[in-house]
Amino acid sequence: MIPKKSQNSKYKHEFVMGKWYNEITIIKKECIRMSSSRTIDKPRLSIKFQTLAAIAAIVGAVAIPQLFHVMGAVSGLGTKLGETFLPMHLPIILAGLLAGPWAGAAAGLLGPLASSLLSGMPGTVMLPFMMIELCAYGLISGLLRTVKLPTVGKVLAAQIGGRAVRAAAILFSVYVLGNTALNPAVILTSITAGIFGIVLQWTLIPLIVFRVEKAGKE
Repeated sequence: MIPKKSQNSKYKHEFVMGKWYNEITIIKKECIRMSSSRTIDKPRLSIKFQTLAAIAAIVGAVAIPQLFHVMGAVSGLGTKLGETFLPMHLPIILAGLLAGPWAGAAAGLLGPLASSLLSGMPGTVMLPFMMIELCAYGLISGLLRTVKLPTVGKVLAAQIGGRAVRAAAILFSVYVLGNTALNPAVILTSITAGIFGIVLQWTLIPLIVFRVEKAGKE
């Protein structure tokens, strides 16, 4: 026969353990709820879709800037149109937001390279930094794809992240590797020259994403 004192102790222990288990379960459910409230439920992307999206973005990153180069040549503005409107950035950020980080990063890395090989733009001096910058754009926008945040906020985060990575790469190249072909002032001048294109992306990209996602649901 089990003493009454031992039985009470056993029941008390089981009661305390049960209470702790219930509290842990409640906390776990709350953490899951909070985590899910910060993300958006979107369909899983197939490898085929991501690959096609990356290819389309690379084609866009080559073709769209060429239109601005032609218009610049005709108008006598040269490369200023491209520097102002930043046409290569648009398809890369779109690829990330619509097809995820891997498609965005691949398009950002290969887009400038393909453009340079086919048209000579961007030039060899700026090519590595363009590849790094656009890869960051595509990666960051892709990572934010399912985050519950206005699309314009995702675009802004990608722009800031890409510019920061580019600036770090340029400073490292100049002050650590001794690259004399590049002036660090290009970090600020490229931002001021492209401010119109940066603001334009805040309008165009959310609109395109909205239209594409709406068409996909219909």
